[in-house]
Amino acid sequence: MSVYDDSFGSALKRGYLGLPRALRVILLLNVVIFVVQSLMFTFGMGGLANGIIGVFGFIPEWQTSVLQPWRLVTYMFFHGSVLHVAFNMLWLWWMGRPVEEQLGPRNFLVIYFGSGIGGALINLVFSPFFPATITIGASGAVFGMMVAFAMLFPRIPIMLLFLPPIQARFLVAGLIAIDLLLISAGDNVARIVHLGGALSGYVLLKLYLQGYHYDLWIEQFRQRFRRRKEPGEGRSSGSFSGSSPRAASTSAPRNPSMRKVTDAEIVEEYSQEELDRILDKISKSGYEGLTAEEKRLLFELSRKN
Repeated sequence: MSVYDDSFGSALKRGYLGLPRALRVILLLNVVIFVVQSLMFTFGMGGLANGIIGVFGFIPEWQTSVLQPWRLVTYMFFHGSVLHVAFNMLWLWWMGRPVEEQLGPRNFLVIYFGSGIGGALINLVFSPFFPATITIGASGAVFGMMVAFAMLFPRIPIMLLFLPPIQARFLVAGLIAIDLLLISAGDNVARIVHLGGALSGYVLLKLYLQGYHYDLWIEQFRQRFRRRKEPGEGRSSGSFSGSSPRAASTSAPRNPSMRKVTDAEIVEEYSQEELDRILDKISKSGYEGLTAEEKRLLFELSRKN
């Protein structure tokens, strides 16, 4: 079959399956939920659809936020119109992929959901100055992801319709400036959530770049939870002694030249030859020719240098 026989659906499916896994799941959930919303309105179940949004949308009131904290997350998965969900998902498609490839799925998810939650909380703080209306949409999380993209790849040119290429840092700064200028426009757009999400994304990525790797924290928590679920771990059985593996590891002498790491953290030192190999591969096949591990390694080495 030639490339001309390839259908649009097949190309779209191939492009979707080529995305990193966390981004794939987020895109799928948002699109599926919006399709279900639309079908409910189409078939005369608008009252039920609005009732569901009333349960899962975010209401900027302190009492509601404390008693119904799930709203801080679930509001991100509902959208008010085709354009609303389309623009959010397109920005996430374009900018989310390189962010997840650079940071990994866990760090990506922390920044994405952290930005969405942060945007809602900042909206809550400023709620006395604005009407308290129910808020839905992933815009706060998407703005945080866009800020993260602009911080990681500030000079990458972005092509927009009828405009010359614009560097990512200037494009994202311009979108934030527009929200600042229209913050009191009364156009039913939750601009405080946008700005709060952008600020949260900036803070979260800044902390990550300073060494606060959220994936290690998640892995440490997972390991502790797993050990608690296995009460028999470390008991004597068969020909083994009664001491647990943890006790054996702590009682064994440790080489003073070795440094201690956590259960989840494995520190690898890479030689200059490895860096040269990656740079040589970039010169031959471009950045897209690197594997996910090589991209992560290049990012880590660039931070150290």
